Amino acid sequence: MKKTKGCIWLVMPMYIFTLIFVAFPFLYMFLLSFMSRAKVWGVDFTFTLANYEKILDPLYLGTFVDSFKLAFLSTGIIVLLGYPYGYFMARMSEKWKKRMMLLIMIPFWTSALIRLYGWIIVFRSNGILDKVLTGIGLTDSPLKLLYTYPAVVVGMVYGLFPFMVLAVYSSAEKMDYRLVEAARDLGASSVKAFFTVTLRLTLPGLLSGVILTFVPSMGLFFIADILGGNKILLVGNVIQEQMTKGRNIPFAAAMSVILMILTSLMMALYRRVSGTTELEGIM
Repeated sequence: MKKTKGCIWLVMPMYIFTLIFVAFPFLYMFLLSFMSRAKVWGVDFTFTLANYEKILDPLYLGTFVDSFKLAFLSTGIIVLLGYPYGYFMARMSEKWKKRMMLLIMIPFWTSALIRLYGWIIVFRSNGILDKVLTGIGLTDSPLKLLYTYPAVVVGMVYGLFPFMVLAVYSSAEKMDYRLVEAARDLGASSVKAFFTVTLRLTLPGLLSGVILTFVPSMGLFFIADILGGNKILLVGNVIQEQMTKGRNIPFAAAMSVILMILTSLMMALYRRVSGTTELEGIM
């Protein structure tokens, strides 16, 4: 009985924190999404569904579609780059593991905004990239890469790349490589051994990396602001604009609720797929 009470007191701070900083804010935002915008400033506490109906407008519905497209594209590129990095980093010696891990962690020592402004220097006309491409003879005139869609994609990949690497690395480091060797001894080619053994054993880490990159990319509006120059609008940009310029807080809350529902569905899909994967691994 005493042990039970002791365990309750140990987990009580977590429950209090969750209620104050997660449950209550979400409940407030959910209720706010059904309110009306006041004529001057603030909220008129009159129940309405107009905020959710407004989201179906092609202008705002298109921002969700564009956000999903950018999230899928950036996540796909991060998977192609981050999975090999994390996997081969796990295969290195302890000395080189520390060095490669240091390369991943160094960017976190600097503010994300400062790092993104560094990409402006790279992408701007007559910037570093232009000078390098002109110097090696690939281009004759300055490229206009800044404030374009590819620049935003590069910013997304750069900002979220470490999360994929660390997720894959943690999964690959725990993998028993003797299973791969056994598959090769039984006649499987290196490609078949990878897809039937390595990929299955590291799939939980890969799926975790996908969630850690896909979900944040839906709302990282400051990357689109800095590298897209307000030409690339994401859901996060619209929410920020409604909160600051439009002063339509209920509509911003409604868009936030929809965004949270979509990301929650992605999390539920991840749990379902990862649970199925673990079951197959046991079988």
